[in-house]
Amino acid sequence: MGGQLGAFYRSLLGDPVRSIGSGYWEFGLTGGLRLGIFRPQPEQMERFQGATGGLCLCLEVVNLDQAIALVSDRGATLAGPVRIASHGREIDAIDPAGNRLILYEPNELANSGIKNS
Repeated sequence: MGGQLGAFYRSLLGDPVRSIGSGYWEFGLTGGLRLGIFRPQPEQMERFQGATGGLCLCLEVVNLDQAIALVSDRGATLAGPVRIASHGREIDAIDPAGNRLILYEPNELANSGIKNS
């Protein structure tokens, strides 16, 4: 996992548990889940351009102010001010490759409906 994008996600998620070349990485999550991050090869780019829907990676954080400092320090760009939403405080950020992230700090109301499995 190389380059600025790889360094950005390694700094947030730790070392990948699996990688294939320089374009696919899996990070271990709790409960046996894995988050895969994929960078298409140049010959695959047409397949991934012009999608009608956009995917946004949402990351729940304990302290939004600390998370903002962390991702900014790692190369993300903030895309607007902190917002107050029904579920807590949040902010949009753009990773080094231009992908949108939402960092959010949940409020008590948001946590009251969560069921742990």
